[in-house]
Amino acid sequence: MTRTDAAAPTADRIEAMDALRGVALFGILLMNIAQFGLPYAYSDPSVYGGDTGADLWSWIILQMGFEGTQRGLFSILFGAGVILMTSRLEAAGRNDAADIYFRRNLWLVLFGVIHAYILLWTGEILFFYGVTALFLYAFRKLPPRHLFAIGAAGLLVIALWNVGDARHAIDLAQENAEAEAILAGGGELTKEQEASKEEWDAYVGELKPDADKIAEAIEARKGGYLKVLTHQAPEVVHFESWMLYRYFFDIFSMMLFGMAFFKMGVLTLGKKKRVYALMALIGYGVGLTVNYFETTLILKNNFSVEAIAEAQITYDVGRVAMTVGHLGAILLFFKSGLLSFLRRALAAVGRMALTNYVSHSIICAFIFYGFGFGLYGDLQRHQLYYVVFGIWLFQLVVSPLWLARFRFGPLEWGWRALTYMRRPRMRLGGRAEPAAQAV
Repeated sequence: MTRTDAAAPTADRIEAMDALRGVALFGILLMNIAQFGLPYAYSDPSVYGGDTGADLWSWIILQMGFEGTQRGLFSILFGAGVILMTSRLEAAGRNDAADIYFRRNLWLVLFGVIHAYILLWTGEILFFYGVTALFLYAFRKLPPRHLFAIGAAGLLVIALWNVGDARHAIDLAQENAEAEAILAGGGELTKEQEASKEEWDAYVGELKPDADKIAEAIEARKGGYLKVLTHQAPEVVHFESWMLYRYFFDIFSMMLFGMAFFKMGVLTLGKKKRVYALMALIGYGVGLTVNYFETTLILKNNFSVEAIAEAQITYDVGRVAMTVGHLGAILLFFKSGLLSFLRRALAAVGRMALTNYVSHSIICAFIFYGFGFGLYGDLQRHQLYYVVFGIWLFQLVVSPLWLARFRFGPLEWGWRALTYMRRPRMRLGGRAEPAAQAV
């Protein structure tokens, strides 16, 4: 690599998008913390970590208000970033725009592999984004209405897939009940009934593992680095293979929406306040209604596997609507000009999104795993959010301080250097970076 004095000018950045990215980044940690700190309890508090009092209310709030929305916001922003980057490169007349774009995202794929295996985060998303981004380039010139149409079609695919999985689980539950009745009466099962019962038992075992499986997970994560690595590796393999195919259209569609929103000026505060207010009103109206009925269904049935499966039938309606609601409410807040100091701090967090996201994993690994404080499985569900709030506060303070002296976060600098095959100037001062590289 050769050294250059180029650097990204702050004036060219879109602060609203950076601040929105900071909010989404914090929201992702809000959702991920249960997976960082508790075994098998991300979506079902009855498994571990407490399902009464403050623990139950923390689950209810996240289930109704945030489940699935933060990755939606982050995907929207990633899609917007595709348009921002490629349009600047093309406006600068660069003939290597495609090379830069694909190199950037191939590096992101590698970062995701390192993040998952070496830094031990099984819920890692960079790999997914890097792979999915490879399919976005061909759509960058489409008008918003076409992007929305393709994105809606992709969401329909994933929604129908979720409905199919939910219906299959409900059918398995019914078949299992019939098989149990036959066995209780002294009868024998057919091969088909035995196979169905085995599939149901495996399904239940994944959602509600027994005490031995929970104890094994806790023991592994309270062990040394290699023990954690070997225990989690099979989960990472599954996550970065089958789960990529299973949820491709989830991420891809929201990225297309982000591209459309950016072209329409929604993400850059280019719309009137009533537009954002309407997004919030409709999004929350639909999303909270759907999520309320799903949550009530699960609670009334004491977190039964059948109820959890049934709630998945309307899952995508609720989460997409809530994502739009959050987007409208946050952008309306930014457009109001209130608490501008908070918006600036969130923008700094968002400008260092890669560094801050990866640091979540590093910090939480030392808090929860055996080579650090070893608190995995020790905290109640609601106590995990004290960790979240502490990390939020730390990054709200440190990110602006860092960017007061440096142009990029540490990982952003490395990613940029690898993407452009140049080493940009790290410290503030000196000549500005060409707009084509200010992405």
